[in-house]
Amino acid sequence: MLLCVGVVALSCLSPVPAHAIEVLPTAEQIQAALDQGKEAAQRGRPPDSFYVRFGVTDEVQPNGFLITKIGALSVMATHMALRGLQPSNADVTQVLEDTTMLISTVILGNTPNFAVDSYMVIEQGGKPIKPVMVRFDAQADRSVVWPKSPRFKAKVVASFNYADFDPKAKTTITVYPATGGESSFSINFGEID
Repeated sequence: MLLCVGVVALSCLSPVPAHAIEVLPTAEQIQAALDQGKEAAQRGRPPDSFYVRFGVTDEVQPNGFLITKIGALSVMATHMALRGLQPSNADVTQVLEDTTMLISTVILGNTPNFAVDSYMVIEQGGKPIKPVMVRFDAQADRSVVWPKSPRFKAKVVASFNYADFDPKAKTTITVYPATGGESSFSINFGEID
């Protein structure tokens, strides 16, 4: 059985002047995100440091991250700077024109295929919002406590249309494995920087 309610631990360490999830970032926010990615590469900071993490950081508790447009720009700029490159206008445009936000979670269970046919929804103000795409691990990896419970961990990834949710609202992200149970995370989109 899976049941965990996590509290968000925002770790997007970027002081980009943004509040909430920016669906239409300004030129200033775009440039700041690109500059921060370049700076992160120079300091040896990994690209995934721009993900917005939630849940418990413990290896045997459900957790996850989401990637905003601002975060995706910083991630891309970091990757490219590590190779001595800079994002082109086309690269930036591709990120900005993306109509969905990715949410990735790690859940735990006791059989290798427990995540098959898992589903994810977000809820805002009592309204469930369905994803446009869900992927899951068909074969879970062993957890750090294997053979003890929970024995396995798996990823469930979903994309949600920006047009379908409020980028400034309190939100609950819930993952439902087909084998039963759920993992839920509370996050305030309005507090994401």
